[in-house]
Amino acid sequence: MDCKSVDTQLFARYLPLPGVPDELADAKGAMRAVWAGLIAHMSGLTEAEMGDAFARGDQHLADTGVFFRKYGTNADVGRDWPFSPVPIILPEAEWRGIEAGLVQRADLLEQVVADLYGDNRLVANGHLPASLIAQNPEWLRPMVGVRPRSGHFLHFVAIEIGRGPDGRWWVLSDRTDAPSGAGFALENRVAASRVFPDVFRTANVHRLAGFFRSFRDALEKQRGDLASRVGILTPGPLTDTYYEQAYIARYLGMTLLEGEDLCVENGQLRVRTVEGLAPVDVLWRRMDGIWADPLELREDSQLGTPGLMSAVRQGHVSMVNALGVGVLETQALMAFLPKISQVLTGKPLLLPNVATWWCGQASELAHVRAHADRMMIGPAMATRMPFDSGAPHAVGGRMHGADQTDLNAWLTQNAAGLVGKELVTLSTTPVYENGVLVPRPMTLRAFLARTATGWQVMPGGFARIGASADTSAISMRNGGSVADVWIVGDKPVEAVTMLMAQSAPFVRAKAGPLPSRAADNLFWLGRYVERTEGLLRLVRAYNSRLDEAATAPLLATIRAGLHAYGVDVTEAFPKGVTNTLASAVHSASQIRDRFSVDGWAALKDMEKSMARIAKTTEVGSDAASVMSVMLRKIAGFSGLVHENMYRAAGWQFLTIGRSMERAAMMTELLADMTGPRAAAGGLDLTIEVGDSIMVHRQRYAVFTSRESVVDLLALDETNPRSVRFHLDVIARRADDLAPLRAPDHLKGFAAAVAALQAEMAAHTVSSLDPKALLATHRQILNLSTALHATFMH
Repeated sequence: MDCKSVDTQLFARYLPLPGVPDELADAKGAMRAVWAGLIAHMSGLTEAEMGDAFARGDQHLADTGVFFRKYGTNADVGRDWPFSPVPIILPEAEWRGIEAGLVQRADLLEQVVADLYGDNRLVANGHLPASLIAQNPEWLRPMVGVRPRSGHFLHFVAIEIGRGPDGRWWVLSDRTDAPSGAGFALENRVAASRVFPDVFRTANVHRLAGFFRSFRDALEKQRGDLASRVGILTPGPLTDTYYEQAYIARYLGMTLLEGEDLCVENGQLRVRTVEGLAPVDVLWRRMDGIWADPLELREDSQLGTPGLMSAVRQGHVSMVNALGVGVLETQALMAFLPKISQVLTGKPLLLPNVATWWCGQASELAHVRAHADRMMIGPAMATRMPFDSGAPHAVGGRMHGADQTDLNAWLTQNAAGLVGKELVTLSTTPVYENGVLVPRPMTLRAFLARTATGWQVMPGGFARIGASADTSAISMRNGGSVADVWIVGDKPVEAVTMLMAQSAPFVRAKAGPLPSRAADNLFWLGRYVERTEGLLRLVRAYNSRLDEAATAPLLATIRAGLHAYGVDVTEAFPKGVTNTLASAVHSASQIRDRFSVDGWAALKDMEKSMARIAKTTEVGSDAASVMSVMLRKIAGFSGLVHENMYRAAGWQFLTIGRSMERAAMMTELLADMTGPRAAAGGLDLTIEVGDSIMVHRQRYAVFTSRESVVDLLALDETNPRSVRFHLDVIARRADDLAPLRAPDHLKGFAAAVAALQAEMAAHTVSSLDPKALLATHRQILNLSTALHATFMH
């Protein structure tokens, strides 16, 4: 498209920063041709239409639950995904040059790390200082002499690049240990395509699916046994990129595993599942290597798997990437890579490093000291840029994050531990703010995957954009945002998908074994959601009776029962209820790879609604009305999950948890309300809480008696609110789970369920007195212990 022929209203008001390269405008101030279609489209939108377009992207991210967790915070603290809807656009011809440089660099990094854990000639021949390796916390001595089973140390690499003042792209850092961002790049792509669907459809933007499909296929081919699986190793939900890890696991159809899910048996890596130990021989590691094995690496690690290093050493598992490759991320290493490239390949780097000097050498220290006003100086052993890590550093001759303010003294005292990097003025890219486009600095994280045909580069990436003109504001922790990256061709691109070509007759695939930890969280999710519903019903019943003077004894009974669950009914919306729902959310957060997007959105919506409504709720009829609203929401969630969830092992455990909690709460309520000393009105309250008023009226007229209530809510096998009904449900689910385990392993749980089911069937309304109900309550809770002993040990 001719840039001169389009409506450039937005571009006319765009003011690139003087002397700074820009992605939208070239050195002469003219619009780059590749941007013409998007700028013309945006210029034709009203402010309201632009807001609607951006809202579509934000809504997608909110619906799918994309978030970024801040370091050092608990599981409940995160921030909305900081999405910038205007993509970065690069022409395919320019990207091909970048690709060549990225592939060359990935090959060089592979040679370097293979040498460091092999012959060590780079150190022996003086190309790398020995202290830089030996004192490096990322260099893992147990890996020395270990050749990866796959034959390669690196399989998935991310490289941070930025465009410098001369228009060339420069490498800012290498991410090799557990590179993040690829999943976020996917979500950014979906969101951007929602914002600008018409432009995206016609702009010849290269798709991302082919990159992930090729990498998935490469991992699958590394399996040594078709019965084994490919797993993604995560540090868990408290990591800032957990959402991305769960998303990638769903997208690629892989199992998301934590260190506690795994064990090493006779040198073989196994995952604990509800069917017993299952083999894992390919592990895509999203956990920093140093934490992977507390026996041989960090002994204080609670994230890793004891013995994992032994399994690697014996060649029984392919690690992606290999343990120990974090040493390649060391900032000081970049000072030596240009020369190492010449030594190992005879060629210069196609994508040059940002000029780097290690201060552990006298001449380099003198150079850094003399030119500190043009440098960023930070820890030599760091694996992140100083503004990303918060470490003490200097920028342009000024100290940041340190008590000491004397730069020269700081350099002298810490020389061997510091590295200087030339300050590069990064290119800017347009960001839409207050009706205009403004330039902001940006970096681009590119991704490479090793496939059967060699390195494949994702045609796009993950761009970080500064919140201001300050380069340090690029960090997401400092308010920076992220954007999609479009690689645009001159002709239509292939519409690739994740689907594999059909080369054989279709055979229905069998779901893999359910990890025990996932089963446990699904079980507790069912329990906590059901408990939340039961508490809402009790709190509603309490508040609806506050104005009735005759109900004081009954209210006291309800208060005591709720107190046992941590619920204080003097609060209009008790924290005990919100805390119970928070426990359900926590359980669901542990299994994001196995929990539907709609289910998660519904659960989070309930949590947000509770938090919002709790601020204005008043004790009494208002609280009763609010509880009714929340009951409708929780009923909607339960219906969504149980109607749409695949009837595999996960659903069985979720259902067992739900039925166990409902049966337990009902036996406890019946014991409190049906005894000879029970408060007046207790029988009617029990029918109300048991949501059985209509069926009771139809069967027993209006009058309630102890016998009618016990019969309907304890012994009636057709009432979905009765104890017996749910014991029958648990028994059926136990039968469904029976094929997963050998008969002797099932005896504990199945026998306990069968015994309790038979005992309940033998009871009559006369024999099921409060004492018998409390005994039944204890037996129901004991089923949890039996379930865990059978499937989750």
